[in-house]
Amino acid sequence: MAQPFVLPDFYVPYPARLNPHAAEARSHTTGWARRMGMLEGSGVWEESDLEAHDYALLCAYTHPDCDAAALSLVTDWYVWVFFFDDHFLELFKRSQDRAGARAYLERLPAFMPMDSTAAVPEPVNPVEAGLADLWARTVPAMSPAWRVRFAEATRNLLDESMWELSNIDEGRIANPLEYIEMRRKVGGAPWSAGLVEYAAGAEVPAAVAGSRPLRVLRDTFSDAVHLRNDLFSYQREVEDEGENSNGVLVLETFLGCTTQEAAEAVNDLLTSRVQQFENTALTEVPALCAEEGLGPDEWAAVAAYTKGLQDWQSGGHEWHLRSSRYMNGGGAQETPAVPGGPGTARLPGPPRFGAAAQGVRTLFGRPAAARLRTLTHRPRAVGPSLLPEAQLPFPLTLSPHLDAARAACVAWASRTGLLNDIWDEARLTGFDLPLCAAGLDPDATREELDLASQWLTWGTYGDDWYPVAYGRGRDLAGARAATERLKGCMPLGDPAAGAAGAVTPMERGLADLWARTAGPMTPTARAALRESVAVMLDSWLWELHNTAQHRVPDPVDYIEMRRLTFGSDLTMTLARLRQADALPPEVAAGGPLRGLEHAAMDYACLLNDLFSYQKEIEYEGEIHNAVLVVQTFFDCDYPTAAAMTEGLMDARLREFLHVKEHELPLLCEDLALDDRARAALAARVRELEDWLAGILNWHRKARRYREEDLRGGSLPWRFGAPAGIGTSAARWRPPAHPPAVSV
Repeated sequence: MAQPFVLPDFYVPYPARLNPHAAEARSHTTGWARRMGMLEGSGVWEESDLEAHDYALLCAYTHPDCDAAALSLVTDWYVWVFFFDDHFLELFKRSQDRAGARAYLERLPAFMPMDSTAAVPEPVNPVEAGLADLWARTVPAMSPAWRVRFAEATRNLLDESMWELSNIDEGRIANPLEYIEMRRKVGGAPWSAGLVEYAAGAEVPAAVAGSRPLRVLRDTFSDAVHLRNDLFSYQREVEDEGENSNGVLVLETFLGCTTQEAAEAVNDLLTSRVQQFENTALTEVPALCAEEGLGPDEWAAVAAYTKGLQDWQSGGHEWHLRSSRYMNGGGAQETPAVPGGPGTARLPGPPRFGAAAQGVRTLFGRPAAARLRTLTHRPRAVGPSLLPEAQLPFPLTLSPHLDAARAACVAWASRTGLLNDIWDEARLTGFDLPLCAAGLDPDATREELDLASQWLTWGTYGDDWYPVAYGRGRDLAGARAATERLKGCMPLGDPAAGAAGAVTPMERGLADLWARTAGPMTPTARAALRESVAVMLDSWLWELHNTAQHRVPDPVDYIEMRRLTFGSDLTMTLARLRQADALPPEVAAGGPLRGLEHAAMDYACLLNDLFSYQKEIEYEGEIHNAVLVVQTFFDCDYPTAAAMTEGLMDARLREFLHVKEHELPLLCEDLALDDRARAALAARVRELEDWLAGILNWHRKARRYREEDLRGGSLPWRFGAPAGIGTSAARWRPPAHPPAVSV
């Protein structure tokens, strides 16, 4: 069968190396798979299948430095996960047996007890037998924190197979953002990252395991692994197995382009994710380790883990070029033979073993041009923003307390000092943030609407203030110090105590809002609200970090951080305070509801970026805008990028409706929810619909983004102010706030 496209030039900047214990692992894992019942008689594999796939070679490439025992154990894990994938396909995907699939998946977590001495059920199939054996052999060497992380990654990998099954059943192809998010869970690369910790003897310190830099390392690693696999597996998955969970197919459908063009776009995204990994490893991870005060051994563990992820990328690519499981015609002929590998012969190739993907074109061609574009954006006049049609199928309802909230908002902003520098009363009145709050939560009481309006005012002021106060001067240290002081205004014990140390307008405003909002809350709800504000503050530091590098963000990193910079979680939290405890935990934290929320968040963020394009690009010299990110990634003009951004926004809306109409009813059935839980879930969906309708209405009516408002407002930080040597004194600077001292 002819290949559907020519494999693109891959960006693989690190040479692949081969573990010398590959032959031992190959022999061991064949015997192990037979003992677990995965070979003859399983109905899935014969020994010839296992030999042809050669997972020992995969693990020898991806873990080149571990000893023989560790390599054999890791290889067994990979045999297990690939067997699970094929076993699930044969038993449930081909037959579309949802009930059987759910029962099958619900048994598996019982074979991963946190207490290694706990009893497990009797295995009834090879997948259960393999998981029970592997868990017992692995966890004694790892900490309880690692066990929790790895068990979660394994459960995600298993459970999200239901998402793939649902999409096949409906013949539905995911949109790009949905696909990237779900592929991390189903594709298993976060699970692979956990095994990197084991094989490298480099468990990530608990103090930084949940931080943004380590999360980005794991997620960029995951995305690159999955996108690479999608390119090699397209023929088998899409043409042979009828899968529709493949990145090439997703972009082919979304962009309306040829398969070859989609493959090139997937490879460009793969390159971007690897370059994001490099940027994070070099610019964010060392600063994190220093800030957290890690010891030398912990620094070394983080470095070894980072190196282990790099080794996996290069080794995984080399294995794809050789494995019979994938489409690699033309690739294998360009690589040298593998010592000890089955069925290989020495063929012409590059002079160094493991350097199959390296070359001038891959390192200095298209990847270098893409990186250069992210670092060389120049602010420019762009004209009025190209606005989307944006037709929402949700009715707009406004709170009857809107006029009162408007007056209260201006008085509050004046009292806290938010109108003393970059804002004045006329500007705040034009922004009309109470109008947004009145749409987000039309059922709010008078007091709730006042609070929501003032939270929006404080967050919008902060979003404007941070670039002015810290961005132009690249004062990252000052921004971090200010952020920590702001977090100090939100004590979990006595919420009113935060006002004691509040000095600046932002501090006074936050302390006041925190005391009024968090005071009546339960400790759990209070902690959740504080986390929502804290992650928004930290996301503003991320923007400043990019600004200091003058670096247009990677597309995936941008979308995921945009949810935070926009304050999506904070405003959603405020809108659902009355429903805080109504939903069962398995629903509130479940995949369908999170997918619904993320689809709504992305729709709103993309909408905002379309409306704010002129303000941000022409007037502020900003680099954090989805339209600019698309322009930079695809190297296209503004109208094309705007149309693509609107298309992605519309795709997220269709996904929202799909989850609402198809996935949530299935969830209710699967979990046998009672009437109270179903009513709470329906209320949550309506809140999200109000949230979207309110945001769209505000964008259309607020005096913040239109060209006449931008010109008339004469923004003090407008792009076009004097620049260059000798002009620093001519630039507007924010007035100095009182010294940051406790009083």
